[in-house]
Amino acid sequence: MNIEEFFELSAGKWFAHRTNKDLLGKTSGEGKSEIIIESLPTNHPEVIRVCEYYQTDAKKAACAAKFNWNDITRLNQKNTGSTVVVLIPNSDNPQEGLFLHQIPNNGKPSPGRYKIGEDEALTLSIESENMYSEERLWFASPNLRMRVSITKHSGGFSATSFTSEIRMGAAPASAKAAQATQSASN
Repeated sequence: MNIEEFFELSAGKWFAHRTNKDLLGKTSGEGKSEIIIESLPTNHPEVIRVCEYYQTDAKKAACAAKFNWNDITRLNQKNTGSTVVVLIPNSDNPQEGLFLHQIPNNGKPSPGRYKIGEDEALTLSIESENMYSEERLWFASPNLRMRVSITKHSGGFSATSFTSEIRMGAAPASAKAAQATQSASN
């Protein structure tokens, strides 16, 4: 599976159930969200804006997507938002490349890296002067996606999470993408 197929298969509406653990405070929690992943053309104004922020040519992008989420956990119904991500492959190895995301809260550019492994799992990593984050995503089937992540802060705070995502509604649009997950789950 390549990065375009991975994001094509990810498009749609998902129900996500997340459990997280604060490794220092030894606390844990859980949350439920609805996530909508929308493929964006690489010439979309939001994609161009993200690429300009990172001083990168949008014509080099392999794919882009907009993620919208709405936390549906009873106690926390105000956690909604969206972000745009752009993937720019390395010219010598398209299974790896830059992971650009909407302007971070601290206002400093911190592009990430992506890598599709031989097991067809996607690893995203972002590192800044104060934080390191790594997330691994894979498909158990075309309608079931898994994520694990770890975040480390310079102040010593570390957290980890596991999320299962179940597609709500129709199966993925592309038969090619669906075949790619079948081979990954076998």
